[in-house]
Amino acid sequence: MNTPSRTVRLGLAAVLGVVALTGAWQLVQASDHQDTADVELNPTQDLTDFYAFPTTAGRIALVLNSHPFITPAEAASSSFDPNLLYQIKIDNTGDALEDLVLQVTFTGTGANQKVFVRGPFAPTVRGAMQNVVSSMEPAVTGTINTTLGSTSGMQVYAGVRDEPFFIDLEQFFRILPDRRPGTGPLSTPSTATATAFRPVGQAVNVLLGANVASLVIELPTAQLTAGGNAKIGLWGTISR
Repeated sequence: MNTPSRTVRLGLAAVLGVVALTGAWQLVQASDHQDTADVELNPTQDLTDFYAFPTTAGRIALVLNSHPFITPAEAASSSFDPNLLYQIKIDNTGDALEDLVLQVTFTGTGANQKVFVRGPFAPTVRGAMQNVVSSMEPAVTGTINTTLGSTSGMQVYAGVRDEPFFIDLEQFFRILPDRRPGTGPLSTPSTATATAFRPVGQAVNVLLGANVASLVIELPTAQLTAGGNAKIGLWGTISR
């Protein structure tokens, strides 16, 4: 496994994955790993990727990944931070403000950690500040690393999974050397020596073998469009 040091930051794109869903799907691609000193020191709150895609008819899967660079040796003992609030936010009126939220919290640590999923519900506070955990009963709860819920309602999986993102980091720094780390094997060159990524078969995925903490929620799409329209925007947040 080719694992980068903790000092290597992947400043790739915007932090939030946003997907607009309607009769015609619009795909927005973004990923972000270790983009600030704060999340590098607190990797459990590092939101790396967010995905949304249809599954069976009338259902949608939402995936929020965090905690990059979990090694295979760490996977069995890794869990989510019980002091953080993981949220998926839904705009179904087109004003770029969340009309509904799904809140996910955890208690305990390790393999017996419990997950609690609340919502979707209309939040009392919009935006990224002063978000609080709802007092409503969880829609789904149970132990991580197991599939929870029902196939006709909400299903949830929370646990360590293989890192889905791909980046040829060595070539990335050849294209944009001003982003390279100050020390280590990736600290050179200081000037651009390439203008494009290497082709399939030559590119080297620096994330190969690494894992992330993955939160997966599948539910009827109608639960996200209720009270609004069929065109929705989705994004994820992690906060204390």
